[in-house]
Amino acid sequence: MAKGPEAFRTISEAADELGVPQHVLRFWESKFSFIRPMKRAGGRRFYRPQDIAILAGVRRLLHDEGYTIKGVQRMHREEGVKRILDTSAPPPAAKAPDTKPAPAKVPVTGALEDALADLLKAKARLDGLLK
Repeated sequence: MAKGPEAFRTISEAADELGVPQHVLRFWESKFSFIRPMKRAGGRRFYRPQDIAILAGVRRLLHDEGYTIKGVQRMHREEGVKRILDTSAPPPAAKAPDTKPAPAKVPVTGALEDALADLLKAKARLDGLLK
């Protein structure tokens, strides 16, 4: 079962969510003073939702917008963490279009048509639950 949006994330969960390896998160933590995950006994990191949003902004600036580490450090120094948070979500016009291939158009009759209708209803319910 997936965690809620307010749940803390482990480093592996955060890395998966952001699409970067775990060592990159540890590296960014050493380069950016504003990345401070909560640490438990033994040094285990837990990322709060705010931490994930900051990391998403850093990832977007470094990977998508071409900033250097020094550039992001300067941005934080001059404009604060709010500016980095503002970049964590892509602007509405920049979101990638849905690139799922269209389902194949195959003539369906009888029992297959009923089975297909049942599957489409189940998919719609699952899609609704995942949102």
